[in-house]
Amino acid sequence: MKKIVVMVMLLMSFGLVAQEMKIAVVDQRSIVNDLPEMGKIENEMASLTKYYEDMYDKMNTEYIQKNTDLINKGDSLPENLRIIAVREIEDLASRLEGIQQSYVQDRDKKYQELMTPVMEKVQKAIDQVGDENGYTYIIVLEPQLILYMGKNAIDATDKVRAKLGMK
Repeated sequence: MKKIVVMVMLLMSFGLVAQEMKIAVVDQRSIVNDLPEMGKIENEMASLTKYYEDMYDKMNTEYIQKNTDLINKGDSLPENLRIIAVREIEDLASRLEGIQQSYVQDRDKKYQELMTPVMEKVQKAIDQVGDENGYTYIIVLEPQLILYMGKNAIDATDKVRAKLGMK
């Protein structure tokens, strides 16, 4: 009997704790995408991409031309010149691969560098909204991860947008 009373008391206390919890969701992706900074970030990323594409295209044109020349000259080239031409082509192929690798590394680094202050700004606003509204948790709204969200669920997205000065 004593165990049942303790068990009931524990369940009641868990019920009270659960009632006091306030959980909200925030559509962080839509907030970030709508920030004015994103236009600048997209432009900088496009500029970086264009820089690498131009460099790659120029070198690739040279690579194609050297390959075409080697094929067209065929057997008429002396062996030592053919060896030099093949080495140049191999060198260009290696440099083209290096450009691709550098682009991926530079793109990822630049994106991280540009997005870090944006994500910190959004997180600060989320923290402020959570503190001001007494939320226990604010969960990122990812429709594919949330199996159910009741009609009484708290969506704090507009509050975070307001905190960031967005409409």
